[in-house]
Amino acid sequence: MTGEVVLGLFVPAHPHPLLCPEKSPGWARLREAYEQARMIIEESEAELILVYSTLWTSIIGHQFQGLKEPEWVHVDHDFHYLGSMPYKFHIDTDFAEELSNSAKSRGLESRVVSYHGFPIDTGTVVALSLLNPDNNLPAGICSSNMYSNRAETIVLGKSANDAIKKSGKKVAVVVVSSLSNRMFTDKIKPHEEKIHSQKDDEWNRKILEFLDEGRLEDVSQLSREIHQQIRVQKVVAFKPMWWLAGVMGQHNNFAGKVHAYESVHGAGCAVASLIPKIDEVGDKEYDEDDVETYHGDRNVLDTIISEEENNDFESSNEPLDEKEEFSESGTFSTSRAPKPVGAYPHARKVGDLLYLSGVGPRQPKSNAIPGGPVKDATGKNLDYNMKAQTIACIENIKTILEDSGSSLEDVVDVTSFLINMDRDFADYNSIYADYFGEIRPTRTTLEINALPTPIAVEMKVIAKIKY
Repeated sequence: MTGEVVLGLFVPAHPHPLLCPEKSPGWARLREAYEQARMIIEESEAELILVYSTLWTSIIGHQFQGLKEPEWVHVDHDFHYLGSMPYKFHIDTDFAEELSNSAKSRGLESRVVSYHGFPIDTGTVVALSLLNPDNNLPAGICSSNMYSNRAETIVLGKSANDAIKKSGKKVAVVVVSSLSNRMFTDKIKPHEEKIHSQKDDEWNRKILEFLDEGRLEDVSQLSREIHQQIRVQKVVAFKPMWWLAGVMGQHNNFAGKVHAYESVHGAGCAVASLIPKIDEVGDKEYDEDDVETYHGDRNVLDTIISEEENNDFESSNEPLDEKEEFSESGTFSTSRAPKPVGAYPHARKVGDLLYLSGVGPRQPKSNAIPGGPVKDATGKNLDYNMKAQTIACIENIKTILEDSGSSLEDVVDVTSFLINMDRDFADYNSIYADYFGEIRPTRTTLEINALPTPIAVEMKVIAKIKY
């Protein structure tokens, strides 16, 4: 008999719905939604619960809980004043071994941990305590590697699906995470609850709209754009979506329902369910690589083009000036911005003005291009997301300006270079307006044949300098 995923759940990690739901109407609604999810698990006839929590972070590979009956008293390190959370769980140890073996077979580093007292994270404790309070079902618990990218996380999800099929069991998979993961850094009172920012709230609601329509794969595919829009410089908020899409089949064919959406200390928290439909699988809305085996991280820029492959693309052997200070000649470079591809600095100070070299969307260290490159290693044109590239470009400019004593608000002139004015101007212009609409520097936008790297936009600015 082949096992199957009968249910997917997205639930919040914060302890408030477990420890003090009565203190806030929003926390009480999350507790009620957790109870609805518990009943859905019961109705699904699931025989096992598999939990993936972004709060159990691993560094070297992926870990799976293998102790048969882990028992402890847990206290959350941020919300310790809410009280302790005693737990005793029933772990399917054979399934844990199969999870690890399946991950290894797809090229992942993995291992089972089986130690008395090994810490179980807040999110897993909260989820299993509310979804499986009497340990009626055995559980599996999977870590979230801090540094894994989208491809690795999806492969991890697919390996979990492999293990589920081999188990012959009906499995409810649960991801534990916030939506927007920014919280207030000062303690707030329950009646002061609200989402940290309007932008976070807007994207939270868009994600939930998709989940309510059963469009899990579309959420997974949109993650890069969402990541750029909400300005959160880490991917922890989207790993659960990548993993869930991988384990549930990478499609949009689900009966979705959002049971609650509330704020917990500023973070967007929701309970949502996805039940697989039995009719035709929905098509993917977006086109991304479909990965089956993990082969390690890749340098996006280097895999697209190299100096040996095409001498038309500039390269430089000059080392980047890691000093975040001006040289005697007034030049400036920062390690927090993408490395120049030629013998030039990020900026140069003349009097009280700062002149920036052309800046594109490449990411520091990795050289990854948000929104995707415009061409592949063979020179074939690729589809790309102009909004994501423009956001990344301006964020890089913002970093250089701030590191050199200026800011976006001090920009007085902008020159932009687009490789395809007809295709890209509208998206570029809308993002530009988000950043510079109130600042109103002068601007010139030019169409050019190509840029030194496979990007669609580059910008250079002149700004006033504060010191």
